[in-house]
Amino acid sequence: MTRVPTLALALIGALLLPRPAAADVTAFLGATLSPDERLAKGASIGSGLLILGFEFEYATTGEDPARLSPSLRTGMANVLLQTPVAILRMQPYVTTGTGLYRERLGAAQDTGVGFNTGGGVKITLAGPLRLRLDYRWFRLGDDAVVSPAHRVYAGLNLAF
Repeated sequence: MTRVPTLALALIGALLLPRPAAADVTAFLGATLSPDERLAKGASIGSGLLILGFEFEYATTGEDPARLSPSLRTGMANVLLQTPVAILRMQPYVTTGTGLYRERLGAAQDTGVGFNTGGGVKITLAGPLRLRLDYRWFRLGDDAVVSPAHRVYAGLNLAF
């Protein structure tokens, strides 16, 4: 009878022990899908402990005046909830955050605070090198030409 509580306490204690912080950096290419597809590129740097992570991400998408598609630049601070280890070489995550955006179409420009939500997976390729696949949904300000904006990307991620 006393083995189960002892094992449960040992497991909880092991999970709560301090672990060294893990960090990673990602460079990515993808597409902003709203209102049409345009190249998106950017980078992120993050750190995490066990299942909770934090990252800062910068991304940019060019404008297409002929299609009335604005450029979009975002700088977001995000919180990630992820599996503590890779499962079958994959580490899924969900994320949400806030930051600044600038949308521009011709002479019109809107700058403000935006929010994003999304998720993805980091797939181990070799050693610390991973492929990161990600989807984000951005809620921009009331004066934005396109909101919500959607973005997908693939990137190389280096854990250190």
